[in-house]
Amino acid sequence: MLAAVEAAGAVAAITAVVCGVATLGLDAGELQRFLDREGIRKVSSRDLGIAIAEGADGATTVAASLAIASRLGVRVFATGGIGGVHRELPGASIDTWVRDESADLLELARTPMVVVSAGPKAILDVRATWERLDTLGIPVVGFRTRELPAFYSAGSGIRLTASADDAGTIADIADAHFGLGRSQAVLVVQPPPDDVAIPADVIEPAVRSALALAAKDRVSGGAVTPFLLDAVSSATKGQSLDTNLGLLESNARLAAEIAVALSRAERSGT
Repeated sequence: MLAAVEAAGAVAAITAVVCGVATLGLDAGELQRFLDREGIRKVSSRDLGIAIAEGADGATTVAASLAIASRLGVRVFATGGIGGVHRELPGASIDTWVRDESADLLELARTPMVVVSAGPKAILDVRATWERLDTLGIPVVGFRTRELPAFYSAGSGIRLTASADDAGTIADIADAHFGLGRSQAVLVVQPPPDDVAIPADVIEPAVRSALALAAKDRVSGGAVTPFLLDAVSSATKGQSLDTNLGLLESNARLAAEIAVALSRAERSGT
């Protein structure tokens, strides 16, 4: 991701909480320590103050990354997939199951940045997430696609209302949106690269199997997403991990191109 951003002419910086400091830009040693995942907690936006006060190391979710980056004036953010409305676990009853909704959605609704992703994670209820994005007033723009991607797969069956074929057009959309004083992010979605995309009819059984396993093991709260992603990777024999890595690099490259386009427009006064 770092190399893709820099190759496109932008400046790359990873968000994290490092030894209790909200950080934008990890050095090589810090990055390696985080990639090793030893003693690294998952930090969402609500957890930032706690992690800082406790001097912890924290890998930031989309919500927490937006909170840190926007405070320092960053305008474009790249990630893999956004969080959203979770599916109901198999066997759950109305008395025991609360339909979980990621803090990513609310943070997207109050953070005026361009966010590039491959759509909602496939482990989620993608259609319900799409409806929440609409309710929260978050514009979604497809990059060279007219269908909402479903993270591992190119399509979800959900028709997008806006699309763009180049980074400059996305920059124009963002400029117009933010020029109205809108607080919501502009969510840009693009499918995973063709050479690593997984057909929906292949990934869906893996997701259902992961959900059943999560229900059996009584996984809940913040542990659900990483559990499901690991279970899907296992069920696809690592294929989903290859997809994840491929789309991360692709999203980083597009985000950098958008950042460059925004910067050029700003310098030219348009």
